Amino acid sequence: VQLQASGGGLVQAGGSLRLSCAASGRTFSIQSMGWFRQAPGKDREFVVVVSWSGGGTYIADSVKGRFTISRDNAKNTVDLQMNNLNPEDTAVYYCAADPRGTSTSPKLYAYWGQGTQVTVSS
Repeated sequence: VQLQASGGGLVQAGGSLRLSCAASGRTFSIQSMGWFRQAPGKDREFVVVVSWSGGGTYIADSVKGRFTISRDNAKNTVDLQMNNLNPEDTAVYYCAADPRGTSTSPKLYAYWGQGTQVTVSS
């Protein structure tokens, strides 16, 4: 499975960005897709995950109410809509795919995109 993320950029606090992730290859093996982020000097942290079959989602408390994940199974894409961004959201955002289930731990994800930078200015 190959993942290609896009949509990062620079935005002012309170603004919005939409990230997209396109999967290719053995996409039939995907059980869930998620977004993680990593700020400089910090560990990679969970943001949100969506079940590929049922569509159920789980989202981190830090972004709940501001971020929304959506999927398009026909196109093998997952989008992350980020609203009301603040400087603490600044990080490299990674999409990831898990062939085994739904998890919030980055250690359990087998496939990763290349990352896209999101910078929120105050």
